[in-house]
Parts: sequence; C-alpha cells; structure tokens
Amino acid sequence: MSESFATGGTIAAIATAIVPQQGSVGIVRMSGVEAMAIARSLFHAPGRQTWESHRILYGYIRHPQTHQLVDEALLLIMQAPRSYTREDVVEFHCHGGIIAVQQVLQLCLEQGARLAQPGEFTLRAFLNGRLDLTQAESVADLVGAKSSQAAQTALAGLQGKLAHPIRQLRARCLEILAEIEARIDFEEDLLPLDEPALQVEIEQVLAEVTHILATAERGELLRTGLKVAIIGRPNVGKSSLLNAWSQSDRAIVTDMPGTTRDLVESQLVVGGIPVQVLDTAGIRETADRVEKIGVERSRSAALFADLVLLTIDASVGWTAAEQEIYTQMQNRPLILVINKIDLATAEAVQYPASIRHVIKTVAAQNQGIQALEQAILETVQAGKIDSANLDLAINQRQAAALTRAKISLQQVQATVAQQLPLDFLSIDLRGAIQALGEITGEEVTESVLDRIFSRFCIGK
Repeated sequence: MSESFATGGTIAAIATAIVPQQGSVGIVRMSGVEAMAIARSLFHAPGRQTWESHRILYGYIRHPQTHQLVDEALLLIMQAPRSYTREDVVEFHCHGGIIAVQQVLQLCLEQGARLAQPGEFTLRAFLNGRLDLTQAESVADLVGAKSSQAAQTALAGLQGKLAHPIRQLRARCLEILAEIEARIDFEEDLLPLDEPALQVEIEQVLAEVTHILATAERGELLRTGLKVAIIGRPNVGKSSLLNAWSQSDRAIVTDMPGTTRDLVESQLVVGGIPVQVLDTAGIRETADRVEKIGVERSRSAALFADLVLLTIDASVGWTAAEQEIYTQMQNRPLILVINKIDLATAEAVQYPASIRHVIKTVAAQNQGIQALEQAILETVQAGKIDSANLDLAINQRQAAALTRAKISLQQVQATVAQQLPLDFLSIDLRGAIQALGEITGEEVTESVLDRIFSRFCIGK
C-alpha cells in the first residue's frame, strides 16, 4: 500500500460526529493487535465483569499513570475475526461533546495506537476479506445518503446485490477465456471453437453489462441529488413557492420588488430523490448594486442547475421579460410554473408552444405543489429514478470500469466476426475480465484504493 494508507499496527479514531455541547454519546474506536491491551490499560471494569468478545462492560476510563478519572463509559469488545475489520476491535462509548472523546483518543494514542487515516477501518475490512470493494463504497454511500431511497440502494450494495452479478459476469468471461486458451495451447487435440455459440455467450454478457451500466445516472441522482433553480421576474411568487414547497418560511415574502437579493436554499426529497431548491433574486434591470449582484447570481444558478422552474404571474401573463429569460434558458431542462392562477383564467395565460411542462399553482395557498413534484419526476427521465428496483445503482468509478468492459466485449464480437486469430480474442477478453475485477476489488491498484478510501470520514 502507498504511504497514505500505512495499514500496520493498531489504529484509533473518533467514530461519531462531535458537536460542542450536543450529543449524548461519543465513540472512540480502535482496531488492531494491541487494541485489547490498550483497552485494559485504560478501562477499569468494577466487579466481576468478563472481558470476552461481544460483551459490553461498564466502568471508568483512567489515565494509566496518574489514575486520574477521564470519563464514566461503556466498553464494547469485538475480537477477531468477528468484527468489522476482522481484527480485534474495541469501542469506548463516552459522554458526548468534545472534551471526553478527545481525551480518550489522546490516551489511546499515548498507549501506542496511531490516528487512523480517512476510511482506514473500512480499508482494513476490505483487505482482510470482510467486504469487497462495492460493499466498501456502499458503506460510504450509506453514511452520506440524502434520502431513504439512497439509503436503501446503499444497503442493497452492502448486501452484495451489485457484487454478485459482476462476479457472475467475470466468471463467465473467465470460462470463455479458458476455452479459447485451451484451443491456442492444444489446437490439434480439441474440436474447433464454436463461434456461433461464442457470439451468443458474449452477446448475453454484453447485454447484462449494458443493463447494469444504465443505472449509473440513477445512482448519481441518488447520491448527489437534483439542483433546481426557481427563477423569474420580481414579485411573481418565487419565494412563496419555495415556502409552500418546503413547508417553512425560508424566504422573506413581501409585495416589494427586489426583496430576495441572494440565493435562498432548501433541501427537499421528491420521489426518493434529494432536491436542492434555490430561490433566486428576481431577474430585472436595476440600478441597485446589491440587487444587481443578486440578479447575476440568479442567472448563474439557473445555468448550472439541473432543472429550472421559470415562474410567472398569471395576472400579468407572459411578458417580454419572461421571453428574454426563456431565451437564455432554452437549452436547460425547464418547467413553466404559472403562479397566482386564482387571479386569472387559465386560458388567458399565453406562453411559447415549445414549453412542454406547465404547472399552475397558487403558492400562497399551497396549491399545485403535488403537481409540481410530479412534473419534476416526469421531466427527469423515469429510468434514472425508478424506485421499483433499488438493487443496482452504480457510481462513476464503477461505470467507468463497466464501460471499459463493454468496449472490450464489443471488440471480441468484432474479432469473431472478422475471423481473426484466437490470440486477439484472449487479449480483449482479458481486458473485460480486468475491468470487471476492478469493480469488486479482485483486480485493483493502490492508487484506486487511495482515491476511494480517502473520501471516507476518519472514523469509518
């Protein structure tokens, strides 16, 4: 392993989020051959409590030299191999806050443990065969899940729902490779290769790879979410729309144009998809320097958003100002929100025929929000956010490896069709096998591991 992951010795880290004066429990975790010995030097368990695996002991943490009391705590013991890392693991469950856990961590380091690198506990679980690489990445996805659907997808990955089909595909490629190499080595002793059967087998593997690869965009949506910008002229009801949608008073609402001068953000979940909604300053020409900055930020937010909600006032209708905004946003995924529809008849509101998705709302009365959410789900392709099958949702690294496997398999098809020598088939098949192995970690480089685990939090 590279220096960024020195995996020897006993490691220790704070395994819970620490917030000053908040949180009832803070956990310090240790893993390694010296974990039990260090725990015994620090933890005093009164009475006849038994130090054995998968027990929780009650007691006190004291400084080993001065015997000064540090905290009243619980000690959780998980001895190898029945632990997360398949090493001896102990956890000090201390009082929450900052001071207690930091003091306990410092005592662990003074007794010979070293501070864990980001993701090193999970890295050890991978290196010791406790998890494969897809499961390890699912751990990070579960910790960072922004919606219940994202959490379910991560749990499916943690249970091996992605690793299993990838291993099966790799095994089939290995079987095909064995058949080809046997005929290269023992050409005179074996029947010729059944090329039609080979083509069918490769076609089946390729179809499954393509199917799994199609979940990449859905996985990206579940992990990073959808960025939605509410834009429009001043006083069309953008802030009211955000407040009604988020069921809170996130944005200030007045009759005075230019009230919103900066981006107001709200985090929502729509159909299992995390959504970051940005209420922007009303777009108009203005001499006010502060409002002008807000208008520029509005345009920038709209250009970088995944979806734009162009909001207009039904009582005013489609004006030259809306046309100018629409012209600037024409290449962006867009939903037209006709707000204040209670102040005008629906037929009176005109808009360009090129706008496909139109929703009518009365934001001040919380009307039309459900229809808006449905329109958002329809605008984003259904295949990306289908909740019927949560088993597969690959990430960017996995998608890149699968793409390489797909290209290699397509090259195998072309090689068979051109009746080139068997050596060419074996080269391309090996490329597909290596790419599939990178997904589960059966074939992986140190630099890839560094990249993956460096994104984890330190205590995981």
